[in-house]
Amino acid sequence: MAGVAEDEPTSAFSHLNSRLPEDTVFYAIFPDFSVKNNANDKDNELSNSSLRSLHLQILNTVSPYVGDYIWQHEPFNLSISSTSTSNCLCSKQIPHLHGKTRYGDNLEDEWFVVFLLFEITRRIPSVSVRVWDTDGEFLLIEAAFSLPRWIKPDSSLNRVFIRQGELHIIPRERFPSNPSLSESLCFLSTVSEEARGSDSVQMALKNRISGYPERARSNMHRVRVRVPVSVAQVLKREPCLISLAVEGFYDRDIDSMKNAARMEKFLSEGTGEELVQVSVWMSRAMYAQLLQQTFQAPKCYPMPSRTSTSAYMEAELGMKITCGFEMMYQQRRCQGSELTGSTWDAFRESLECSGYFRALLPGSKEYRQLLENAQDYYRNSSLFSRTSEMMNAPVRRIDELLALPHFANDFRGVDLPPSDDDSWLYSGEEELNAALIERHKEMELYESKNKKKNKSKEQEEVGQSQLDDSGIGEIAKTMEEFVHKVSSYEGAEVPDNRDSKAVDLDVDRFIRDMELAFGLEGPDCMANDSGSEEGSSFDMDYDESEDESQPMHPSEHSKDKEHNFMDSYSDALNEELKATTLKNSFIRASDQSSKNDEGPSNSMKEMDEDFTPIDVDVNLVKSFLDSFASQQGLPGPASNLLGLMGLQLPQDETKKKISL
Repeated sequence: MAGVAEDEPTSAFSHLNSRLPEDTVFYAIFPDFSVKNNANDKDNELSNSSLRSLHLQILNTVSPYVGDYIWQHEPFNLSISSTSTSNCLCSKQIPHLHGKTRYGDNLEDEWFVVFLLFEITRRIPSVSVRVWDTDGEFLLIEAAFSLPRWIKPDSSLNRVFIRQGELHIIPRERFPSNPSLSESLCFLSTVSEEARGSDSVQMALKNRISGYPERARSNMHRVRVRVPVSVAQVLKREPCLISLAVEGFYDRDIDSMKNAARMEKFLSEGTGEELVQVSVWMSRAMYAQLLQQTFQAPKCYPMPSRTSTSAYMEAELGMKITCGFEMMYQQRRCQGSELTGSTWDAFRESLECSGYFRALLPGSKEYRQLLENAQDYYRNSSLFSRTSEMMNAPVRRIDELLALPHFANDFRGVDLPPSDDDSWLYSGEEELNAALIERHKEMELYESKNKKKNKSKEQEEVGQSQLDDSGIGEIAKTMEEFVHKVSSYEGAEVPDNRDSKAVDLDVDRFIRDMELAFGLEGPDCMANDSGSEEGSSFDMDYDESEDESQPMHPSEHSKDKEHNFMDSYSDALNEELKATTLKNSFIRASDQSSKNDEGPSNSMKEMDEDFTPIDVDVNLVKSFLDSFASQQGLPGPASNLLGLMGLQLPQDETKKKISL
């Protein structure tokens, strides 16, 4: 691994940026001074100093809201990202503050973060904030019924920001194509009022985060549990560690189950350790994750008898918390000191993708040597140090708390608040119905607005977008004139101003061949053709079973030949088309007159079907309109032919279903 820079492991994870975790919200705070000083390298130190000052100001702003809040997995956090860092997902050129919060199954954590970001921009007007998750700009999803139609996922890049407590969208008029991040931030720092979202957009987001921070408090649940004294000591001094315990229990695997079976840390005194009653503060999602899972207590765990229902339920819930603490503690201790965990797996995967192992077989001598070199390098890297420190932080804190003197008498005789009512766990149908009704109202309002717009648009364009009976007749009449007056056997004529080439066609020869094919030629002409060297281009075999004893005039013979051929051809054609639906594709003259009248019976219709004439004009116009509509506004044969006739249909008609 010689010759590799010390900060290279961080860049090895750049290919993972597109694979964001599904339960994590990301956010970035860009102050106006970082955009103005971005081009000057000499001002980097000044920017970093200003960022540190801004960081403290933001922490002081949010601390009253998050002081005693229990987060599902990760708390709201911010770190400084300057131009010298390379592990940021949003920008490596503009100094800013960034962070992420994993909310897991507790979606309220994500919207609590959104509330904090809105509050930060309201208190500090000179900052612009981006927030996103795996759904992208999820704030736009919340205000989907109030957004302009041009906003789509591919056209919203670097356009959506929170500023001065409101949502801002960079207008398309200023930047037709997606702007860069620096362009958007410069625009917001100068003329942010132009980017302010509509009142309906602001109202949709305001309704979503209304009630915070009180709503975040109402999402918490307090419950009494019975746990060993060691666990009670940890919960008393660090109540926020309950989130790690629930996570360890809920995401357990076979290896962590083995740790729970031994209980080496939190039941060091064996089964004789006393259970004490404590009150635990957790989120509703955590409480549901603990309560709804069936889990058998380890053999070494001192569970009470089932005679007291309430005491047993408190002990069962406490047993799950204790096992979660044991699983979390042992897992983090191993990941902090050994080459295990997601960071090592990601680093090893990056080496495999870069071809470091050179397609060697795993387990071979050369492969093991390369793997050992990679492990030594990883242990000495700053990435491993940061990962180890992060994973070991809860472990070290638990060791510190358990090293302090703690006894069961410390938890006896304490006046504990009663457990909160958990009826919300079984009565979520009303809340769901209320949310569905609210969404339905938004959809109805959106549809009603669109109907009004479409109605007014139709009224304005009624003279151009509708074809009346006179228009249909005009198309049919113009087409008839075009066929009879403009077209000839030499081909369709086009306007003089178009470049065209004459068709090379021997007209006399073509007519003679056609007459010969249908038996219309006289004996002399046939004799002349038979003596020619070229001969005819058509060789037809006719039925010669006629009686030769009766002489016939040549003209009568020719007519009989013509009738026999046409009858045979017509019969064969009709027989071929019987099994198709071609006859149903034409509109007959009787169909138009019998739409409003009661027609004859089906049997009569079938008998007269062959004798009903086809409405040529209506079929012609219908075919033109169907072909024009299928072009969807693009050039095509129908529009080209209508253009030659001097007619032009409105483009809006391509979106409507035309029925005749």
